[in-house]
Amino acid sequence: MLAIEDGPTLTHGEMTYGAAVLAAKQHGAADLVDPRPFAVGSIAKTFADYPNVGTLLPAMGYGQEQMQDLRETIARSDADLVLIGTPIDLRRVIELDKPALRVTYRLEEIGEPTLADVLAEHGLVESPTPVG
Repeated sequence: MLAIEDGPTLTHGEMTYGAAVLAAKQHGAADLVDPRPFAVGSIAKTFADYPNVGTLLPAMGYGQEQMQDLRETIARSDADLVLIGTPIDLRRVIELDKPALRVTYRLEEIGEPTLADVLAEHGLVESPTPVG
């Protein structure tokens, strides 16, 4: 399986995996395809600039050149299936020559502080109103 994740989350956000990797593991993927040997153009540059990205394919932008580089990298890979864990469904903007599924996630807050609490603490949202 080839896991495509949101590039800026992996590079600037320093996350090591996303929804596509979790879905692959949850559903018993034998292994993840390392996209680095197949990378071209802006994708290859991203791997050079951010060597810790690892065996994920980062979608770094939605411009024409970036989409072409992403499409070519996917086509060159030896993946049997592509899992798309990006904010948009890449199948709507590029033509893929491999079977692909989009995976998403939903945030479930458990305990405190909540995301709203943390954002309010930094003045990014109004303080949440206590329920009760």
